[in-house]
Amino acid sequence: MSFLTGLKCLRCGTEYPPGRLFHGCPKCQGNKASNLTPVYDYDQIKRAFRKELLPERPPTMWRYWEFLPPDKENVVSIGEGMTPLVKCSSLGKKLGLEHLYVKDESRNPTWSYKDRLASPGVSMAVQFEAEVVTVSSTGNHGAATAAYAARAGLDCVIFTVEDPPVTMRTLMQSYGAKVVATPTGRDRWKLMDPCVEKFGWIPMGNFTDPIIGSNPYGVDGYKTIAFEICEQLGWRAPDKVVMPVAYCDGLYGCWKGFEEFFELGLIDSKPQMIAAEPFGPLKNALAKGLDYVERVPARPTVCFSVGADQSSYQGLKALLDSGGSAEVASDKEAQDMQLELAASEGIYVEASSVLALSVVKNLRDEGRINEDETVVVVLTSSGLKDPASTYELLPKVPLVQPNMDEFREILAQVYGYILPSD
Repeated sequence: MSFLTGLKCLRCGTEYPPGRLFHGCPKCQGNKASNLTPVYDYDQIKRAFRKELLPERPPTMWRYWEFLPPDKENVVSIGEGMTPLVKCSSLGKKLGLEHLYVKDESRNPTWSYKDRLASPGVSMAVQFEAEVVTVSSTGNHGAATAAYAARAGLDCVIFTVEDPPVTMRTLMQSYGAKVVATPTGRDRWKLMDPCVEKFGWIPMGNFTDPIIGSNPYGVDGYKTIAFEICEQLGWRAPDKVVMPVAYCDGLYGCWKGFEEFFELGLIDSKPQMIAAEPFGPLKNALAKGLDYVERVPARPTVCFSVGADQSSYQGLKALLDSGGSAEVASDKEAQDMQLELAASEGIYVEASSVLALSVVKNLRDEGRINEDETVVVVLTSSGLKDPASTYELLPKVPLVQPNMDEFREILAQVYGYILPSD
């Protein structure tokens, strides 16, 4: 049995028994809508969890099973989690940071951090004896949901839009999901909601307007990012954690993980959480002192995975509780940083992911991050999910005849690289 005891509203604190509660808190509606979050018997967890036992456990997110909602016998796993925390010495030197790390979530089974949500989310669908899971997604969330549904032997229906990258569409369908597109992003929810209500499908992502966030049991999977960071840093928290966000499932889940470890005495400090956005709904809410997040103007963006015009209360709460901030970076800044990270550290991730590193650069340039602070950037997905957007920025690969003079000339002209003299 797990140590799950119920669900609690993030805004009003009302508690509910565990169950199929996916529309948020029934008491908090309209602009003040709020997601629920799992609560646990922390006294039992404190007795059961010992960090000294971790080396004997498997190198997956389920090494922290005491903090996750499903019963052990219902866990659906493909080996997700325990992704590397990589110190970026070269890029850190360029940015003026001595302790810059990236948490490379592209190493998960479907190449994104969404696997951490899908694993416990689908596990709870199994526990609820559901037959179908569903999600609205432009790619990463859908691919993860489809993969874990396939692993569990459940049907999966995904609502998407007309123009996600072909890699994303291919992944979702390859795992066996039934994928359909609607004219707009919000149109997806008009179909998904009645399927949850009438047919008992288990939603993995948001389908409400206003936005509350994803399946609360799945969101708790993101706590393991925080757990791993603390373990990988020698049982301490960083000073700042920067994440790209849309509906803030990852940001809130990660913050909750730091809070839980702090309350149990496993770390002695908590980080500031910083949200990286392309359009700034959270930044707008903080600037206006709102206790909800209103919509802001949006446009097409290469950072499509986080291209939301509205965010959630759970994200706003994580920023307020951690004393953090929300920052905006442009498409150009993200694409420039995407190539900089790949060329300097050998890590190629999605433009949406590297948006967070662009924010770090801007904050450092403004003097809002100190040189000696420990900064962890969560890189959420592989660049191979959308290689076309990067390909457009690169020089065309030249065709070279087997002639050293021509080879020398082309290297100089195309790449500015001068071969040594004979």
